[in-house]
Amino acid sequence: MHLIQRHPLATALIVLALAGGAGALFYGKKDKPAAPAPAAAPANAARPALTVTTIVPQRSELPIALSANGNVAAWQEASIAGELNGLRLAEVLVNVGDVVQRGQLLARFATESIQTDVAQARAGVAEATAQAAEASANADRVRTLQNTGTFSGQQMKQILTAEQTAKARVESAVASLAAQTLRLQNTQVLSPDSGVISARNATVGAVPGNGMELFRLIRQGRLEWRAEVTSSELARLRPGTPVLVSAASGAQRTGRVRMVGPTVDPQTRVGLVYVDLPSPSSAQMGATFLPGMFAKGEFELGKSSGLTVPQQAVVVRDGFSYVFRLNPDQRVSQLKVQVGRRVGERLEVLQGLDAQAVLVASGAGFLNDGDLVKQVAAPGVSPAVPVTPAAAASAAK
Repeated sequence: MHLIQRHPLATALIVLALAGGAGALFYGKKDKPAAPAPAAAPANAARPALTVTTIVPQRSELPIALSANGNVAAWQEASIAGELNGLRLAEVLVNVGDVVQRGQLLARFATESIQTDVAQARAGVAEATAQAAEASANADRVRTLQNTGTFSGQQMKQILTAEQTAKARVESAVASLAAQTLRLQNTQVLSPDSGVISARNATVGAVPGNGMELFRLIRQGRLEWRAEVTSSELARLRPGTPVLVSAASGAQRTGRVRMVGPTVDPQTRVGLVYVDLPSPSSAQMGATFLPGMFAKGEFELGKSSGLTVPQQAVVVRDGFSYVFRLNPDQRVSQLKVQVGRRVGERLEVLQGLDAQAVLVASGAGFLNDGDLVKQVAAPGVSPAVPVTPAAAASAAK
């Protein structure tokens, strides 16, 4: 009986407790603000194709050059020959490529036979001198007794003539001795000038003929570049014009025009321009430039102003040169340009480019016309600001 009466009361308490908890939970969620949902990015937003740095063309002083080809040759070559005939070469002291000085001994002939001839000529001088002394003494006695009648006129004339003949024989013997002494000196082949031995025909033990070339010498080690220039360009060149000559090995020397050739080949219409090349040191002589070597060069004719851009900003495609201009909408336009002179890492632009244009410097080779790019500043340089065509025209006014 008591159990049946308590059950409705307990049930009512439980219902009230559940209702209170649900109300507290409802009002608690209502007081806390809801977090905003993130905005969704547009599905069709374009992304930059590349991050690039930009530059503006610059006015620079560029050299005016005239290019030409030619050959390297010796300034002058000396032919060194023997002046003796029938003598054996006993010693050869130099070889091809040796640097020699004026008067240096190059070769020596055997001297035994000539030394014998010198001794014989010296004896002949002594004999002629003794005979001349005797003839002079006889002539002096005749002159003393000239008025005494001791000697007839014919005898006196014979004695005086013998004196003159003896003196002439002395002179002849002295000349013969000088000739033999000269032959002895010629057994030594000396260098007529300083320079480099370029050819050698002398061989120990050989008996070369008189006048046979034994050595060939590049005088003073001087070389010259003989440039081939068309007749229409010869008038632009003057003695003293500086020239940068480059060998096939990449070595370079700066020379100056010594002379413009006085004639032009009637077949090729090309004239020669002679350019003196500086003589290298003894250690470097002939190391990079050799006679007969092909070389190309550029004559420096002055300077002029030109619009230049870095070489990396120019892209070569299909045989043409292009640059990429950055527009205000951060897209690039491909511009066809004509390039000219090159100085260091910069190229001259002759046509197709506005001086106010902002160009892509790095990464131009990876771009196409109309690509969207992201512009950043190069290290230590403020980024260039793209200029609209209207603003450029206004600035030009």
